[in-house]
Amino acid sequence: MNAGLNVVWRFVRGAPLTYLWLAVLLITTVIQHHLSRHQLHTLLVHRSTNIHHLSTDPLYVLFASLFWIDGGKWIPCLVLFSLFVAPVERWLGQIRWLAVGLTAHVVATYISEGLLYLAIERHLQPERMVYVRDVGVSYFMVGVMAVLTYRIAAPWRWGYLAVLVVYYGAGLVANPNFTSIGHCVAIAVGLCFCPLAGAATMRGRRRRRLTTPSSIRGMYAPDSCLDYLTEATRGTRSSRMRRERSAVRRGMESWL
Repeated sequence: MNAGLNVVWRFVRGAPLTYLWLAVLLITTVIQHHLSRHQLHTLLVHRSTNIHHLSTDPLYVLFASLFWIDGGKWIPCLVLFSLFVAPVERWLGQIRWLAVGLTAHVVATYISEGLLYLAIERHLQPERMVYVRDVGVSYFMVGVMAVLTYRIAAPWRWGYLAVLVVYYGAGLVANPNFTSIGHCVAIAVGLCFCPLAGAATMRGRRRRRLTTPSSIRGMYAPDSCLDYLTEATRGTRSSRMRRERSAVRRGMESWL
């Protein structure tokens, strides 16, 4: 039990910005559930990266929109952040992680809202869409999910990328709105960070070569949830085996 908790704590401690962000999202989600429908709509619209706000107060809404979940469901964010966002923060480091996620968030927002503006100008969308509600973490998250492709070993990375492209591509085909367009743009932006991902990988390899596995291997925690699950399972199994050996030894001593 303690081994599992230690592994979880090491994982959380290794991605501080991800879990600090999740803590803020939990607070804002609780706030959402204490507001009336009208109050919630007004609050989210005022923090939305819609055409009106991007033309009047872009910095505020680009930042504020990252801390509200449209729909008020926090548990899916916890799962997805732990599976994808936290491992990338551990791998790239906080600065590079922010660079990937924020670039995806900003570029996907402007391209998707820009295309929406053109659709409104051509009377393909109603003018009220200028004030559409648009908050959430998805563009940041999808951009980070895309750059994670470079962390996965071939040939598995191509399968991972195919699933990512098919999933969000199917969303674009089924419902070609500004949000689905933004998701596809975020994937493209994340994939553009190949040089940064390569630098992070080489840095990790150099660090591992400089370490002595027999003495300081335990200082470095694994980067992915799968690695952590494996480590937790191994630790639990080792503890159980030690307890069984101790019980057998005590039994033999009492018999003798």
